[in-house]
Amino acid sequence: MKKKTLVALACALVAPLAFAQTSTTTTEQTTTTQPETTTETATTTYASGPVTTYEPGKTIVVRGEQGPVSFALGTAARIVDRAGKVVTAPLRAGQKVRVYYTGPTESRTVERVVVEDED
Repeated sequence: MKKKTLVALACALVAPLAFAQTSTTTTEQTTTTQPETTTETATTTYASGPVTTYEPGKTIVVRGEQGPVSFALGTAARIVDRAGKVVTAPLRAGQKVRVYYTGPTESRTVERVVVEDED
């Protein structure tokens, strides 16, 4: 029974990723002082929508235009309001959020979750 649950959960986490509403912006640029100049850029992407489920410190599922999108929350992920203040109350189903993350779909890292509307 646990195997079926794990397989179903894995499928649910991976399948909807292609349908997330995303936007891309360049966020960082660094230059070295060596004779040869190197520039690196990191891309931050976000998905927004109402929260479907939330497990503090573990996962958040956001309902996008094409379906639910699941994100694993690491220890560095911050949950803040629009003003940038840390939100201490747990997120509730239906709250509109914007999840900012970096990296490709299979290994993305959540940087922060911005609560767009508070009830």
